[in-house]
Amino acid sequence: MTDIAELGTIEYLDPNDIEVDPNVRFDVRLNREFIRSIEQRGVLMPVVCRRMEGKVSVRMGQRRVLGARAAGRIVPARVVEGDDTTVERILDQFAENEHRAALTEPERAAVFQQLAFEGLSVPQIAKQTGVKRAVVEAGITVADSDFAGKIATKHEVTLDQAAAILEFEGDKEAVKRLVECAEHSPEQFPHELQRQRDERQRREIREQAEAEVKEQGFQILDREPGYYDKTPVPLHELIDLRTGDPVTVEQLTGLTGAAAHVRVYVDGEVAIGYYLDDPKAHGFKKRPQNGAASGPMTDEQKAERRQLIANNKAWASAEAVRREWLAAFLGRRTLPKDATRFIATMLTTHRRRIAGALGDANRMASTFLGLAEPENYWEASPLDALVQQQPGKAGHAALAVVLASIESTTGKATWRHPDQAAECYFTQLDTWGYPLSEVEQIVIGVDSTTEAEADPTPAETASEEEADTAAGEA
Repeated sequence: MTDIAELGTIEYLDPNDIEVDPNVRFDVRLNREFIRSIEQRGVLMPVVCRRMEGKVSVRMGQRRVLGARAAGRIVPARVVEGDDTTVERILDQFAENEHRAALTEPERAAVFQQLAFEGLSVPQIAKQTGVKRAVVEAGITVADSDFAGKIATKHEVTLDQAAAILEFEGDKEAVKRLVECAEHSPEQFPHELQRQRDERQRREIREQAEAEVKEQGFQILDREPGYYDKTPVPLHELIDLRTGDPVTVEQLTGLTGAAAHVRVYVDGEVAIGYYLDDPKAHGFKKRPQNGAASGPMTDEQKAERRQLIANNKAWASAEAVRREWLAAFLGRRTLPKDATRFIATMLTTHRRRIAGALGDANRMASTFLGLAEPENYWEASPLDALVQQQPGKAGHAALAVVLASIESTTGKATWRHPDQAAECYFTQLDTWGYPLSEVEQIVIGVDSTTEAEADPTPAETASEEEADTAAGEA
């Protein structure tokens, strides 16, 4: 039978009176959620301590002791009298940490769902469990969905990732890409999610436009005819044999062989190209070519063009993620310690960029801080009132203006022609924890490019201007 002295006695101790000996854990991971949990519920499982010559030291439960110190709570402890060997201490600590199984994501979701069933609101659940509200909301969403539940069970994804993937239920390709990203490149998940949202929006716009064109009697072309395609003939190359005038869309409507190709740009603008098969049968002919026709692109030009289009699309998606992150970043209570240095660097080394963008920057900075955007340049900035009424927010306002000054000057050309100001800006965002997308990494010198898509328009040249135009094609 085990001696009672070996089992020890349960005591309730001030965590500041417990000495923390070396532990097999290098990183205690004393995060805010853990401390909040102890603040709300206390230390639920007693720690194991040794008392030797009046000194109490923790043997198992270092993290709980340190968390209780931060939370200001008493610690229940099983105190054993006497000494133990270093080998025994290390083996016990290893066994305690190595063979512990955390709750799975579906199990966490079920907990949040059950608490909601019991009448607790999301803020209450977040407060009682020490988990962020967004994660609680995502967990309840996942628990309520068979599809999201299967994703969380089958794959290594977090609750918020599973809830986001739920948006694409029924889109197998999007789900596949998002799951792969979550499992293999989780830091890139926000960017992949935004890319899929943008692609879906462009696809929906294109499908609606195609339905309208089809209703007018036009066949829908899956791709734009290329250099080697002798037919169908583009509308802009057709003239009327009877009048010699250019053929109009109205003249093509309802004709046999009339077709259309729909393209959607990044901003949602729709461009429709019209074509006709066998123009002579309808009294039209192809306009004579003036000058030598340009030849087809080489394989190298095609590859460059595909990469240009892919990166331009990726930049537009990354911009949405980046600006959402900036707003959340500026919403934090405290700024990073190096924020003042960054502000000074931008106002001195890159002063010309800042000065040239201050007008637009004040409007963008206002939106970053959750304030109303000024209607015009001459209207007083909401930042004025913020600084006057909340002097403690002056640093936030200054940083917001500097960040917005650089942000407002970025665009698709930034990844192609990065300058020192852009490199400094994106390097600093990376330092502060923003997960740079692959195309943004190019700005700071990382050789990373977005996966290129198949060339949609083989007859066009690989000029940057044309690639910019085609960048939004769905």
